Amino acid sequence: MAAPWPDVRAEVRALLLDDSRLVRAVAAGRRRGVPLEWKRAELRPVDLKAGRRLQVVTYDERQAHTANHDADTAPAAVDALLDQGFGNWHLETATDVMQVRITKKGDAQVHRAPRVDAVEDVPVAHDRAKPRLLDVEHPDVKAYLMAVGVADSLGRLKPTKQDKYRQVEQFVRLLDSAVEDARVARALREPTPESPWRVVDLGCGNAYLTIGAFVWLAKVRGIPVVVHGVDVRESFAERNSSLAARLGWSDGLTFEAATIADASDDPRADVVVALHACDTATDDALARAVRWESPVVLAAPCCHHDLQTQVTRASTPSPFGLLTRYGLLRERFVDVLTDGIRASLLRIVGYRVETVEFVSDQHTPRNLLLRAVRTGAPATATDLSDYDRLVDEWAVQPALATRIEPQLVEARARAKA
Repeated sequence: MAAPWPDVRAEVRALLLDDSRLVRAVAAGRRRGVPLEWKRAELRPVDLKAGRRLQVVTYDERQAHTANHDADTAPAAVDALLDQGFGNWHLETATDVMQVRITKKGDAQVHRAPRVDAVEDVPVAHDRAKPRLLDVEHPDVKAYLMAVGVADSLGRLKPTKQDKYRQVEQFVRLLDSAVEDARVARALREPTPESPWRVVDLGCGNAYLTIGAFVWLAKVRGIPVVVHGVDVRESFAERNSSLAARLGWSDGLTFEAATIADASDDPRADVVVALHACDTATDDALARAVRWESPVVLAAPCCHHDLQTQVTRASTPSPFGLLTRYGLLRERFVDVLTDGIRASLLRIVGYRVETVEFVSDQHTPRNLLLRAVRTGAPATATDLSDYDRLVDEWAVQPALATRIEPQLVEARARAKA
């Protein structure tokens, strides 16, 4: 239902300041013509030593900024966020979800629904310990970490596996953020037990992140979801299926031995994950996501041999020969070029794309993650002309462009209409 934004704003403000009801709120997206300082904001009540506070986390292009407000400073902090040009607000109480989308005309489209994963009490955090998404005391988290060898037989994190644990937690953090952004933007439907989300991990390997996604979404957050892992190696599919059966999760966690191109096509995936799929396997995964019109895509590319070979064989446009003359610089530059082209192509076919750090580069140089949410927004003439000029000057044929040619033709037609 539509309502004047000033009226809805008053209701949103009251809920944001009600620490007995608010569980979590997210602001994201941009309103046309209204300044926006932050890319995203998250609010929730927390219990600190000094008492209950409203925690506000704002995100810019590089990092998160956290501030804890008491009853005196919280109203001004909330008003400052409401004055920003956020186009979408997602607010959760213990029992209900309220979604607000502010239209171009300044009206507010409001949607209300009961929480699927209702909770009895407002969860709050304490400042004596850094909050972990994957709490090792949660029985399903503990079972998972023990099964994949990150925790010992007593459920304690192994000192030698701390990096792996941080990678899993960072992955579910990014997954959770992308899912919530898509929900706020109304790109991702609300799941039900009868129609759960389908999360597909293309090129899942030993699946410790695939299983982590299932544990976080299904067991920790209580969201109806089916997670499906695909890998070309039969031995991995058998091992992963056996592990899911041993944990008792076979109904919601399945695996398939197939190439990305030949993987099961029905039903379509709501969330596509492709982590460190080598070279053009990343393009295969992104193409599947585009053909499915999947609302959420998380891809961490690995190995960029295809464009590396093309750039090496072609004449480098001036003045970039100063960079490609040196082997190591050329390799790093073409890695960026490849992923920049991938992000551009996703944008052209209707996705909002961010590039974020997946894990610290202390652990792997392949630490870039493409996080995309489908908006359906048409490509602009500038998007298309900039892309065409880039690939023409570098004389390259991106693998992803070949794989999604029908979608690109359609995007060009829409841009001309």
